[in-house]
Amino acid sequence: MWKLISLSVLQALFLCAGQVLLKLGLAQSGPFQWKWDFFRSQLTNYWYPACGVCFGLATILWFHILKHYPFSIAYPLSCISYVFGMIAALMVFHENVAWTQWLGVMLIMAGCVLIVK
Repeated sequence: MWKLISLSVLQALFLCAGQVLLKLGLAQSGPFQWKWDFFRSQLTNYWYPACGVCFGLATILWFHILKHYPFSIAYPLSCISYVFGMIAALMVFHENVAWTQWLGVMLIMAGCVLIVK
């Protein structure tokens, strides 16, 4: 069971990192325009390939998890990414996170603990 939890945490980290990198890339992209300069800037935005690598690694790990572990346990563990998302909102994007949001994430994590027992 610890191997599944470790793989799920790693998969969730890659998934969250991909989302963070995507948001950083989109923030750098500027407003949409039907001009060649806009599309060229999107093709040279280095956040996008980094995002793709993270999503690719998360997908490969997810394939492995789905192949080797029961779906009824593996899928709910993917919610661990919500915790990493909240931490990224605080640390990377400096967002204010309400206590009710933290309570919701804690309830989700409590459900994950119940599922793996």
